[in-house]
Amino acid sequence: MSIPLWVWIVTLAVTLAVLLFDIFVIARRPHVPSMGESGRHLAVYVAMAIVFGLGVWFFAGADYGLQFFAGWLTEYSLSVDNLFVFLIIMSKFAVPEKLQQSALMVGIVIALVLRGIFIAVGAGLINRFSWIFYLFGAFLIYTAVKLAFEGESDDDDYEENAFISWVRKHFPATAEWHGTKLISHENGRRVITPMLIVILALGTTDLLFALDSIPAIFGLTKEPFLVLMANIFALMGLRQLYFLIGGLLKRLVYLGLGLAVLLAFIGVKLILHAMHENELPFINGGEHIAWAPDIPIGVSLGAIVLILGVTTVASLAKTRRDERANAQS
Repeated sequence: MSIPLWVWIVTLAVTLAVLLFDIFVIARRPHVPSMGESGRHLAVYVAMAIVFGLGVWFFAGADYGLQFFAGWLTEYSLSVDNLFVFLIIMSKFAVPEKLQQSALMVGIVIALVLRGIFIAVGAGLINRFSWIFYLFGAFLIYTAVKLAFEGESDDDDYEENAFISWVRKHFPATAEWHGTKLISHENGRRVITPMLIVILALGTTDLLFALDSIPAIFGLTKEPFLVLMANIFALMGLRQLYFLIGGLLKRLVYLGLGLAVLLAFIGVKLILHAMHENELPFINGGEHIAWAPDIPIGVSLGAIVLILGVTTVASLAKTRRDERANAQS
């Protein structure tokens, strides 16, 4: 898939314009969005992703279109898991409700920049070392096993990462909120506000999640353009999703298990792909392993939809059963 430079420029320019518009609108009027407002904005972002995917399908072919949709759904589902941690961060820092939207927006912009760097590094490694798929696949399977045995998130799950601790140690800070200001003045000196700490926590925490999601999407498409756009569309709608389904998240009791199955599936797909294109001299004498199937993207997309659908239906069914049992007891 050859992407002309002007397509990269136009796509990134439009994305930047949308994000800047969002940031400035929110900055002028910090508020808690209503369910209707969140739903409308989320619908717009989802529609934009679908239109983009159909455009890829029309101009580049069905295979690339399916790759985008599979990658986008995977990134979106993994991003939903981020919301649990985002909720914990907001609670830990006692972020005022009307400022949460601003913190999320800027934190997501930071996450997009960091993911862009991560994607560029990943694409470079893949182009140079085909065996990297073995490592990606093994890492995803390890992550899947770990995720499958984790319990539900609670308020003790979040700990400040090393970067946030370093910022607190080296920069004078205030515990007072100053609206959306990142830096303020107290007693004649400049201090960083809790808003800046929260934004940095959101952005850097998302990067930790990217350690799972970026290898996962490279298991579905090796096109950096599609990888980047799937991440952009997934993160751009994350803020609205935070306010829209905050309560629903508690009902997705099998989300962790479903994501574990999803990551394991993609991990196996990556290892099979690596075997199919094997060049490591100590595996099969450096020859390609002919019997290793390369799972078609259509099968991958179907598996993703099935896994996410079963996870959602099973989770909602269990919560309803639990609610009825509690009501009867």
